[in-house]
Amino acid sequence: MLQPRLTKVEPMPSMVLRLHYETGEVRLFDVAPYAEGAWYGELKDDAYFRSVRLLPGGVGIEWRDGQDIAPHELYEMSRTI
Repeated sequence: MLQPRLTKVEPMPSMVLRLHYETGEVRLFDVAPYAEGAWYGELKDDAYFRSVRLLPGGVGIEWRDGQDIAPHELYEMSRTI
């Protein structure tokens, strides 16, 4: 399934991302299960977690050291609010 493009990503408390899509959908994605090991464990640092950014064209998100989550996972594993 092709997911719509992201228009905005907002870091929320408790390692949750609020995702805004071009369709007008707003969804919540829990990052906590991904924050394990040396690579993704860095996301446990609140300041670093809050540095998440939208990729050009709204095709995904990433953090400054390159951690990302596949766009289809963001959409399919998030819940609509």
